[in-house]
Formats: sequence, structure tokens, C-alpha cells
Amino acid sequence: MTSASTPRDLRAELETLTTEAFRPEFAEIDRLPTLDIARIMNGEDGSVPAAVARRLPEIAAAVDAVAERMARGGRLVYAGAGTAGRLGVLDASECPPTFNTDPGQVVGLIAGGPQAVVTSVEGAEDSAELARADLDALTLTPLDTVVGVSASGRTPYAVGAVEHARRLGALTIGLSCNADSALAAAAEHGIEVVVGPELLTGSTRLKAGTAQKLVLNMLSTITMIRLGKTYGNLMVDVRASNEKLRARSRRIVSLATGADDGAVERALTEADGEVKTAILVLLADVDGPRATELLSAARGHLRVALREAGA
Repeated sequence: MTSASTPRDLRAELETLTTEAFRPEFAEIDRLPTLDIARIMNGEDGSVPAAVARRLPEIAAAVDAVAERMARGGRLVYAGAGTAGRLGVLDASECPPTFNTDPGQVVGLIAGGPQAVVTSVEGAEDSAELARADLDALTLTPLDTVVGVSASGRTPYAVGAVEHARRLGALTIGLSCNADSALAAAAEHGIEVVVGPELLTGSTRLKAGTAQKLVLNMLSTITMIRLGKTYGNLMVDVRASNEKLRARSRRIVSLATGADDGAVERALTEADGEVKTAILVLLADVDGPRATELLSAARGHLRVALREAGA
């Protein structure tokens, strides 16, 4: 709640939001058998992909804008409170091991700071000033993108983040689950995935949270595809930080090249464990240093490097 709002004002505002609407047909759901409740929840969740599908043009336009800036050194920053903030932190934290991004390249900001990922921080979501301070700590540039995430589309932290980022010249995206939201209106790219009222009144960790997760998956994954972080549908920039990922690295090189296990191991050794480099070593028949040089000239795009190598 902002300083200009009263409890009565806020209640009236929430009552206008689709995500807060009461479902009278579920008023006695607690009396149903567990299997029936599970079936109802599953049916509700099944409506989410269709709601996302209706916003694919807006999502694609946002991805292209993000990728263009990230290709020139920009960052992708998520900003949200509560569930929305946690989803942003989750998506950001999975980019380094999946796409070998620098830890500062995709950033998740949550109202109240890192402790808010596991513990509610009272009042943090109501502070646009806190959002401005969190963004100022990153020293935003016009190459950066800030994605405000809020199911209601009115959360002061998310709206404040987008408004501040836009003033600083950064690209802005507003992801909401209500139509005509303040968040979408504040952003250059508004994405409103309207999933309707929740099974549990106002529990936006349910359908709204699922919708936000799906959209964030698209924003980061398709951006990384556009940046050359994949080869086909293979994660050729995966960071092999444990045994499972090392096994996955070997499998990716094998799938991309058709080489036998011995050749794969030799190529990975030649490439200092870098999957993309090892693939280029095998497909272009070059040594590790030459493969690294080709990839650098191609700005990490394996298909471009292969073309330059005549492979």
C-alpha cells in the first residue's frame, strides 16, 4: 500500500482485479475428496497455456528487443515482489548453468532483497523507492532491459522499477495477469496474460504464477537462442559444473557431431571442456585455438563459425 492509499482504497482496488475475484462455485471445495480437488486444479491449470498463446506476438516482440540489446552487451533484469520476484530470481539463477552466461548478465531483483526469496519481508512490495535503489545499484544503461513482474499489475515495487528504468533509457517490459494494468501501461512492452480468477481467491502463486513462469521461460530461452547460445535445440553453451552436466556435455557433442566417445573426449580436451568449441573442432576439423578464434569472430554463433570454416 502506498502512502496515498487507505485500507478501504486498497480493498476496493483489489476487488476490481480479475486475479482477486471470488469463485462461488468453489466455496465448498474443502469438503470435496482429494482426487476431485486435484482434478479441479488440473483443469484450472490447463487453461494457462491458452492464455499465454494469446500474447505470443507481444512476447516475440519483447524477445527481439531484448536480444538486440543483449547482443551489444546489455543485461536482462527481472524485478518483482513475492511469488513474481521469486520466479524472476529462479529464471535468472538458471541462466549461468544452462547458457554459460555471466552471473551479472541476467539478474533477478526481489523486493526486500535475497532474504525475501524464502521469507516474507513486510512492506517491501509497497516501495517504489526500494525498486529505484535496487536498480541504481546496478548502474543501468540504455542497453539493459528491466522486466517488471506482478500478477496484479499494480505492485508498487514492480511498477516503480519499470518507471525508473524507462526514465534511465533502459528497455522496459511489464508482465501482468490483469488487463489494463498500470505495469503494462508503464512499460514499452506490455504483456498481460489474463488467466482469470484463482481456485483459492487471490492466491496468485497458482495460475498467475504458472503463466509468469511460462513467459519468463520464453523471454530468457528464446533470447539465448537468438544470441547463439544453442545449436539447433542443443544447449551448446552449457556449463559443466558437476558430473551430470559433464555427462550432458559429452552427449551434446556426440549428438551434434555423430562422433564416437573417444573422439568426443579428445575434442573436449582440446577445447578445455567447452562444448561449443569441441563441436567446432570436430565438424570443422580444426584445433582448439583455431576453433576459439572462429567462435570469437562469430560472436559465439556456432553456425556462423562453421560457415566461416567452410564446414
